[in-house]
Amino acid sequence: MKRMLVLYYSWSNGNTKGIAERLAKAASAEIERIETEVPYPEDYNTTVDQGQKEVEAGYCPKIKQLNHQPEDYDVIAVGTPTWWYTMAPAVKTMFSQHDWNGKTVIPFFTNGGWPGHVIKDMEKAAKGADFEKEMEIRFDSEGGSRMITKDTEVQKWIDSIAEELKK
Repeated sequence: MKRMLVLYYSWSNGNTKGIAERLAKAASAEIERIETEVPYPEDYNTTVDQGQKEVEAGYCPKIKQLNHQPEDYDVIAVGTPTWWYTMAPAVKTMFSQHDWNGKTVIPFFTNGGWPGHVIKDMEKAAKGADFEKEMEIRFDSEGGSRMITKDTEVQKWIDSIAEELKK
C-alpha cells in the first residue's frame, strides 16, 4: 500500500482546507497545512492586492517548516487556491524546498471561476514528479464558500484516489 501525504494552503474561507481534509480522511493519509512565517493580513482585499503583487513578482514567501517531509511519501496531494491564475505563493515556496523526483503528485485547486494555469505551474515547480488525477474545484465568484463544482464529482475524485492507493 502506498503512503500518501496531503499538503494544502488555504487562506480565506477554508475551501481548499475542506477538500484536503475530505481527501486525507478517505485515503487514510497524513495531512498538513502549508503556512507562511508572516501571516497575510486579515482583510480580504488587502491580501488580494498583496497576493497579486507577489504573483507578478514571482515572490516566494518564507514558510514554516513542514512536520511531514514529502520525500518520505509515495504520493503527495497538493492543494492550493488560485491566486492570480496560478498557485498561491506559499505553495510555490513549498515546491522549491523539496525533491520531487520519482514522486506522484495529485494536484488540486480551488477557484472562483478563473482557473488560469495552476496545473502547468505546479508541474514546472515539481520537476521530476509524475502528475496524476488533477482536480479543479470551483466555488462562487464572490470569494465565498458555496461550491459550484458538483459535490458528487469531488467525491468521485476522492474515492478514485483512495481506491488507487489500495492497489
